[in-house]
Amino acid sequence: MTTTQIAPAIRQRPLPETGRAGFADALRSEWTKIRSTRSTYWTLLALIVVCIGIGAVTCAGTASHPQGISPAQFDSTQQSLAGLYLGQLVIAVLGALTITSEYSTGMIRTSLAVQPRRGVVFAAKAVVFAIVTLVIGLIASFGSFFVGQAILSGAHLSTTLGQPNVLRAVIGGALFLTACGMLAYGLGAILRHTAAAISAAIGLLFVLTVLVQFLPQAWQNNVDKWMPALAGGQVWTTKASSGALQFTPWGGFAVLAGYAAVAIIAGLVLFRSRDA
Repeated sequence: MTTTQIAPAIRQRPLPETGRAGFADALRSEWTKIRSTRSTYWTLLALIVVCIGIGAVTCAGTASHPQGISPAQFDSTQQSLAGLYLGQLVIAVLGALTITSEYSTGMIRTSLAVQPRRGVVFAAKAVVFAIVTLVIGLIASFGSFFVGQAILSGAHLSTTLGQPNVLRAVIGGALFLTACGMLAYGLGAILRHTAAAISAAIGLLFVLTVLVQFLPQAWQNNVDKWMPALAGGQVWTTKASSGALQFTPWGGFAVLAGYAAVAIIAGLVLFRSRDA
């Protein structure tokens, strides 16, 4: 066969398909990013230490002065999960960093060059972060519960996972942390600046809750139950507060999840419409 006969044959051979990066590839990429960042490990470790540590200190204080506490009215599960009040702020920092850190370093342009479908990038980041947060949240919640109950057992105020609403409350603690982190993630996508996103998350989850306490009592009863942290916090309680106008545990969690959903949807719309 001559050279002139070979050349057309070569030209007629179909080129191998290169394929298109899909959602699974984006998930692997985002997983590599989040696990290769040192701040991720330190933040998640801080979350576990804070949740278990504060819960242990709170339970120790209660166990040392058990006088006047009625076991029937005392929510030992909520007591052992008290560290979630501060843990929500820790996970909010990581949630904001998950997306704003790429804007501060300029890596977001590289990510979008590799995967130009912005919705896929945004969703992959959210899914990976949510899974990591949920897993670490379960570790923190169950760790806080078992350590706290071990301390409270000396004062005969402990409970077990088999008691009504207890398992739901402990798992709810992890869901609460995940929702708080996703709220911060959405705010990060909206603001694209780490300090601004963290400040906004802390303002919504903590500062706003404190400011509501300065309202007249008649207003507090109707306003504070809509605060994201207070509403979402109902999911890790086992006993309703007497006289409090609060949502049911899952109803309150739905309110918090609603805040997170609004932030994420707004963040996605802006992520797809603005320049990197």
